[in-house]
Amino acid sequence: MMLQAANAVRGAVPPAVRPAGSSSLLLTENQQWIGGPPPLMDKLSPREREQVLKQGRRKVLNRGQTLFSQGGKHDGIWLIESGRIRVFYTSPLGREITLAYWHVGNFVGGPEVFEGTVHQWSGVASSNCSVVHLPGKELRSLAVEIPNLAIGLIEGLTFKGKCYSALAQMLGTRSITQRLSHLLLHLVELYGVEDADGRVIAAAFTHADIAHMVGATRQWVTISLKRMQEKGILQTRRSQIVVCRTDVLEEMRGHASD
Repeated sequence: MMLQAANAVRGAVPPAVRPAGSSSLLLTENQQWIGGPPPLMDKLSPREREQVLKQGRRKVLNRGQTLFSQGGKHDGIWLIESGRIRVFYTSPLGREITLAYWHVGNFVGGPEVFEGTVHQWSGVASSNCSVVHLPGKELRSLAVEIPNLAIGLIEGLTFKGKCYSALAQMLGTRSITQRLSHLLLHLVELYGVEDADGRVIAAAFTHADIAHMVGATRQWVTISLKRMQEKGILQTRRSQIVVCRTDVLEEMRGHASD
């Protein structure tokens, strides 16, 4: 199993935490997807990038602010310039499951990328963000005119489709305990900073955030983290988690059952 780091471009995560650039966070077990799709604008020339951005409308969001809502009218995509967007699905009973956290260079708003439909899920800023909205009509024209932009859209949608399918498979075949252990290990990979007691996960994820990623309740996550702390596997310090025994988590993610 692998909670992949889909590399984007530099700047979304402080250099002390992730010097090689930013990463998107999603639950999947395919190790071949490390690196994820290239940033949407990666293959465009400077002139083409300028042409695309001229059609966009920049928007700044504070942490917790909604970018788009499930069931709302859809029109185009949002290109992430800074920060992190959480994309999630809400069931009819109000339960949420996080599909992914997307970072700089990624786009959100699919699977439809043009216009005329409704959103299948919601997107909210999990940190202060800057995004560029590319309306559907203008994006369609740009995709016809700029082949590398069209290829970038296809690559991005293909990657997202595979990952969301893998998420469904993982939720159906792995225990919650395995998924939690798995998630903690890869949060250490992405955000771990050396500490006297182990490695601090230097990123703000609440127990509710973790629950939404592994398909559990907040109460279950709180109880499970407390049990892990009692066993010396980790420590909790206010809003921080310090992982002390990655070897135990490795064993738990491979063999644990609920």
